Parts: sequence; C-alpha cells; structure tokens
Amino acid sequence: GEDIGELAGRRLLDLKPATDPVAAASKADVWIDFTRPAATLAALDSLKHTSVRAAIIGTTGFSEDEEAEIAHAAQSLAIVKAGNFSVGINLLQALTRMAAERLGPDWDIEILETHHRRKVDAPSGTALMVGEAAAAGRGKPLSELRAGPYDGPDAKRRAGSIGFAVRRSGGVIGEHEVSFGSDMEVLSLSHTAIDRAVFAHGALGAAAWAMRQDPGLYDMSDVLGLSGN
Repeated sequence: GEDIGELAGRRLLDLKPATDPVAAASKADVWIDFTRPAATLAALDSLKHTSVRAAIIGTTGFSEDEEAEIAHAAQSLAIVKAGNFSVGINLLQALTRMAAERLGPDWDIEILETHHRRKVDAPSGTALMVGEAAAAGRGKPLSELRAGPYDGPDAKRRAGSIGFAVRRSGGVIGEHEVSFGSDMEVLSLSHTAIDRAVFAHGALGAAAWAMRQDPGLYDMSDVLGLSGN
C-alpha cells in the first residue's frame, strides 16, 4: 500500500504498486515489462482485457516455446522486444554484424559480458543479441555457431564458432565486448553502461515509437532505423 516513489526512496508520486496486470494497465496505452519470463507471459495474456495497444519487453531468458508465445501475442499488440534498450548497445549490435560479414570466417569471434552478482541468466540477453548479430553477419543462426564453455582437457576452439565468456561481480551494471581475432590482429568493440537510466530512456523511446505501429514483433533496430543496415 505504500507509494511507489517512497518505495524507490524518492518523492511521492501518488502511485501505488498493483499485483493485478489488468488493474495496473487500466488507464495505460503501453505496457513496459522488465521482469522474469513467467511474469511477462502472464502479463501479456492479461493485456487482452485492457486497452493497451503496445508492449515493451526487456525481460530475458525466454525458452523457444516462450518466444513463440510472445510472437503469438504480437498478432494483436505492437511489441518491441530487446535484450537491451540502450542506443549504444544496439549500435554495437549493428557494428558487430557488419564486422562479422566483412571479416569472414577466418576471424575468431569471442563475446565477454560482465554483470552484477544478482543476475540469474547467462550469457546475458544482450550478449546473446550481439552473438545473433555476429552469426547473422556470417549468414547462419547462432544455434549453429555458438560454442560451449571452454573447460576441461579437451576444450579446443571449434573453427568458425562464436564463443561466450561470463563474469558476475559486485554491482556492475553491464559491460559487453566482442572481439574478432586473426593470426595477425585483433579488433575489439565494447560498450559499458554507467547509469541504469539509459535503459529507461531507451524503453520510453521505444514506447513512443510502438504506439505508431501496427501489431507485430519488433526490436530496437526497427526503432532506430537500423533494420536495413
């Protein structure tokens, strides 16, 4: 029953948390969801009983079946789903795809991500998003190119694969680096989040964009006009 501003340690906002998605969205046009997969899917189902026309999904860690449920919900909602809503990360994704396409399969691709100790899914949704961009640059799905963890006496790198490394430490907001390595040189692209407000800023921009779209499943490359690049 406490004001949401007070719960956040800020000024009173005359808003109280609601446990029922239908009640929470009773006066809303857009639903913004950064929770857990089960909660996101339950909310999307509940939105059928509201006037909400668009949804912004920043939740990560969905299974293939859960992704299919989101795609089904996008038949009636304009959904923008992304592993990360920062403009910088989405430009990193575009640059990664370009580099992977130009450099070719002789260059090894490795992705390193670091997050706070409380994050539960690994690799992060953002790291997988960057990996998908790299795989797309090579004309294949990530499922074909993703390498398993390097561990044990027979952990030799598979040629042409995309490797992932994960660190969990302290209160790190988010760090992502993708490196392309040949026998003669290494190219690295990186991004560091220094203020969590960057995700809210991107989500609000996506919400304003989604309100002007027809039902469908979109991502931040659509919002930023990068889809054709």
